[in-house]
Amino acid sequence: MNAVFSSRALIGVLVTLTLSVAAYFLGRSNGEFARQQQAANSAPTAAPKERKPLYWYDPMVPSRHFPQSGKSPFMDMQLVPKYGDETRGAESAEGETKQGGIAVDSRVVQNLGVRVATVELGHFARAIDAVGVVGVDEHRITVIQVRAPGWVEQLNVRAVGDEVHRGQLLVGVYSPDLLATQQELLLAHKAGESDLIEAARRRLALSGLSGAQIARVEHAGRAEPRVNYYALNDGYVMALGVREGSAVQADTVLFQLADLRTVWLIAEVPESQAGWIKPGDGVSVEAPAFPGQLFAGHVDYLYPELNLATRTLKVRVALANADLRLRPGMFVTTHLRGGVDQPTLMIPTEAVIKTGERSIVILRDDATHFRPVIVQIGAEQNGKSVVLAGLTQGQVVVASGQFLIDSEASMRGTLDNLVGNSEVAPPPASSLPAPSNAVPAMAP
Repeated sequence: MNAVFSSRALIGVLVTLTLSVAAYFLGRSNGEFARQQQAANSAPTAAPKERKPLYWYDPMVPSRHFPQSGKSPFMDMQLVPKYGDETRGAESAEGETKQGGIAVDSRVVQNLGVRVATVELGHFARAIDAVGVVGVDEHRITVIQVRAPGWVEQLNVRAVGDEVHRGQLLVGVYSPDLLATQQELLLAHKAGESDLIEAARRRLALSGLSGAQIARVEHAGRAEPRVNYYALNDGYVMALGVREGSAVQADTVLFQLADLRTVWLIAEVPESQAGWIKPGDGVSVEAPAFPGQLFAGHVDYLYPELNLATRTLKVRVALANADLRLRPGMFVTTHLRGGVDQPTLMIPTEAVIKTGERSIVILRDDATHFRPVIVQIGAEQNGKSVVLAGLTQGQVVVASGQFLIDSEASMRGTLDNLVGNSEVAPPPASSLPAPSNAVPAMAP
């Protein structure tokens, strides 16, 4: 019994001793933590560095700067401060800061898919596309007309539009006056009167007989009662003035023939583009009847009068038509090319941001720095634009993604500091108008 009691007493003493040791170490640990916490609370706090705004602006009108905070005079909203670390300029390779620069992280440039192009020196030919109509070359129209009264005894070509060939017999006309003149020529030959012979020859020539016909009469020694008329060149009958058996007078037009080996194309170009072209400029022509084929020609003549209703100028183009495929009345598409200008600077048209009042391109200073530049743009052709002012050869401009960079530049108020727009210096901050309901600037 005493042994059992002794064992229980020993166990109780050991448990009490263990709890005492644990309580000691726990209290010590808590005290150390409390001392550390008190020391931390009592340590002085480092004051954050104060950011001083450079100016205040309205995000909707970022180009206007104000010297102090307050309510925007443009919108029903408070002005936003702009700090110095937000307006860092783009630094060149030499380290100089360029006005209006925008720094863009290289990863952002890659994610935006920014594509650039180099300002190149090239030749630029102005292009004009217009619809034209094929017509007869009026320089190749011939008229066959009798010069003495008579009657049509033989008519070999009887319809308008018929094709004729050089030397082909067209019509035979009996003329008493021409018959009498031939007989006078033969009598002069019999009499040996050279003066009369020459006078008779001259009268026959003036009456429309060719030298070969007169020589044939003299060689045969007899007059021809019928005078034949032949085609002077290849072509077709534009007009037919007689029928077989009809009487003709001295001014009757027998035939009007047109040669189609060369045709005219009449096109109309806008008044604003009329000064781009001149006689001799090359022209290519497409006809719906012959898809995929181009006909080459040149500007033959610029008509002197402008069409007052359409404000267009007629342009005459001469086209070779040896195979006679182009026919009068056909509609065709003309591609006129003005004379090649002197070498000029050119950039992709997509690189130009047109605001209505000015044209802007985003210039890349290096891989991560960009800045907007005002440029003067000329004519455009095939995705290229002529640069009249604002850039130099070899500079690199942004061709895609420039609108995002331009938006960032606008938010930072850099567009008013563009190169070429500095004729009027901005007023100092002290002279800028104060915003409505202005309140003193306060540190953030």
